[in-house]
Amino acid sequence: MSETDVLSPVALSSSAARRVKKVLSSEAPGAVLRVAVDGGGCSGFQYAFTIVDGPAPDDLVLERDGATVVIDPMSIDYMRGSEIDFVDDLIGQSFKIHNPNATASCGCGTSFAL
Repeated sequence: MSETDVLSPVALSSSAARRVKKVLSSEAPGAVLRVAVDGGGCSGFQYAFTIVDGPAPDDLVLERDGATVVIDPMSIDYMRGSEIDFVDDLIGQSFKIHNPNATASCGCGTSFAL
């Protein structure tokens, strides 16, 4: 684990990095995946995943294996200590956030409570 991985408030797994890189390969150069926390969902908060042209000046920028993910400062507060992962199991393929701050979540895997 590099010093950057240790100091970053959010981690990006190698599986997630591979998937992000694959998704972004068909986008315009400089495109990144934005992960955000929005109000809503069945548990109070939900994760949002969007492709944007590039990072905002105050975004946390996570880079791993050629993939770039950005997170806005407000979302970082809700995601501190989390790992963004990509899973492929019997239910299907999806990004999954392992968030130690979540006290509850719903079956969809994108909604959580603090």
